Amino acid sequence: MRAAVCVRAGGPEVLELREIPVPGERAGWSLVRVRGAGLNRSELRTRQGHSPAVVFPRVLGIECVGTVVASGELAPGTTVAAVMGELGRAFDGGYAEYALIPDALLMPVTTTLPWEVLAALPETYLTAQGALDALGALDAVGIEPGGRLLIRGGTSSVGLAAASIAAGHGLEVTATTRRPDKADGLRAAGVDHVLIDDPALDDGVPLPCTPDYVLDLVGARTTVDSLRLVRRGGTVCVAGSLSGWTIAGFEPIAAIPSGTKLTAFHSDDLKGATAVLQRIVDAVETGTYRPNLDRVFALDDIVAAHRYMEDDEATGKIIVVP
Repeated sequence: MRAAVCVRAGGPEVLELREIPVPGERAGWSLVRVRGAGLNRSELRTRQGHSPAVVFPRVLGIECVGTVVASGELAPGTTVAAVMGELGRAFDGGYAEYALIPDALLMPVTTTLPWEVLAALPETYLTAQGALDALGALDAVGIEPGGRLLIRGGTSSVGLAAASIAAGHGLEVTATTRRPDKADGLRAAGVDHVLIDDPALDDGVPLPCTPDYVLDLVGARTTVDSLRLVRRGGTVCVAGSLSGWTIAGFEPIAAIPSGTKLTAFHSDDLKGATAVLQRIVDAVETGTYRPNLDRVFALDDIVAAHRYMEDDEATGKIIVVP
């Protein structure tokens, strides 16, 4: 089979298209014919050498969608998605024509969506859904109609998904971007107010309203600023690391206003969440949520796809199809 193999740490050119054996059968695992794989910045960091637990060569790809070829649990031909659980890290992932995946990670779904659209949903929308649940933002819709959400890093694929979900549930959504040319993409995803964030909103950029919730996908660089921006007693959820992993000199008592809540969400918490993913797929099919698909690359063009991601050209999800 054809696979994009990361042969060592480095730039996009270390992803080499190779012919490798189709994985053999293994108890508790299923062979999946990959129909599409979403690209994620965590794969970019792994490729760059920032995931010390990953041993090269490795087929990257922390998510994929496709059809079951052989399984002890699912019928051949079943449409499935898989995310996280060390996929593309401890074992080969979605940048290939076939992937051998633990049954516990497989999420069978019923859908008529095209493969490239379905491939844009699992990691992105499950993360967005989980982060909004961690904020309590969706629960508040029935209690406080018109709840206000600020998304930091809005033009990331997760940011666009969160905007689509929040808008679908009636929240007033504000989102930030460093790229004025991406403002229209945010509005199309359901964002009510677009703010240019350069480098942070403490530089005099006025907020249209004080948010009840802040979903911070930028991470380390903006977390303390987000705690200042949310209403007293509101909640900030950090669910991204676009600016890195750690906050230097963080002093919780000084940085967190009294009564304000700081939480986090990791997408690994929703691996295998079949029912949640099916609801998301159904909402995309009915037009309630947007898939926010930016561009589709062939597997042969994986180097160009990673370069496109690294250059921050996308407004939405980048998909690779074998």
